[in-house]
Amino acid sequence: MGKQINEMKITIDWPIMRRQGETLLSGLNVIMRDMELLALAVLLTMPITKSTPQWPGTVGDYHGFVMHSFKVDGCDCNVVEPKSVGKGNHWIWRMEFFDHRPMADLALLEKGYFLTYMNVGNTFGAPSAIDHLDKFYSEMTRTYKLNRKVVLEGFSRGGLYAYNFAVRDPRRVAAIYGDAPVCDFTSWPGGNGKGPGSKDDWTSLIKTYGFKDEAEALAYRHNPINELATLAKAHIPILHVIGSADEVVPVSENTDLVEERYKKHGGTIEVIRKPGGLHHPHSLDDPTPIVEFVLKHQR
Repeated sequence: MGKQINEMKITIDWPIMRRQGETLLSGLNVIMRDMELLALAVLLTMPITKSTPQWPGTVGDYHGFVMHSFKVDGCDCNVVEPKSVGKGNHWIWRMEFFDHRPMADLALLEKGYFLTYMNVGNTFGAPSAIDHLDKFYSEMTRTYKLNRKVVLEGFSRGGLYAYNFAVRDPRRVAAIYGDAPVCDFTSWPGGNGKGPGSKDDWTSLIKTYGFKDEAEALAYRHNPINELATLAKAHIPILHVIGSADEVVPVSENTDLVEERYKKHGGTIEVIRKPGGLHHPHSLDDPTPIVEFVLKHQR
């Protein structure tokens, strides 16, 4: 029996077995290739869908648009969605006085822009306020994938927030639209010029910025009018809409200085002057020039 077993081992034809194995492997490779091609064909025929971020908080109505209200970094925030999102997920950020004279905001929503707002309280664009705004910007761009360059909209004291946010990191900014904007807090609320200022707001500003006294506040050299070189170097276009007779935020102490200095630094700035206009009403009844400015400088 042992001899027979040895004879059977000797008579195995290994070349034939090897060829049969190679044939089997080749067939398996063909099957695997066909399965991969089939899987690829299925993937290619599947519809490509663009994921929509799920906004948190409560849902409300904003002039016929959907608005989401929630908190970021402990601050109340609003995001208004356009009915049809434009290419690029562009957005305009109202820095203060949300929903006041919103003609330009509504027109840009119609153009596919998102509208946003973060309420940081009456903090005059102080560094602590910009810290909150930094967190909001990060949330909007990283979590909800809004465009990394935002249009900043500063109404009145909102100009301080817009400019100070832009100066901290100009790479985040597409353009600045200031409407009767405060560009030097010694003018308003300080009242250290032609305007009456606001005593209570001035006291609050000194405390919010952490100045030890009024003298230190008046000596401060980081107001927007003193920081324009940074923005000009970053090629940030600026638009101001003002009343030529603004009795609250004097033009000569704010917009006129910004325009003169920004041009000297090589920056691009447009100023729409309403002859005889006062601080109110803000914006333009027909916001077309504002919308055209934003769209022209969309990045």
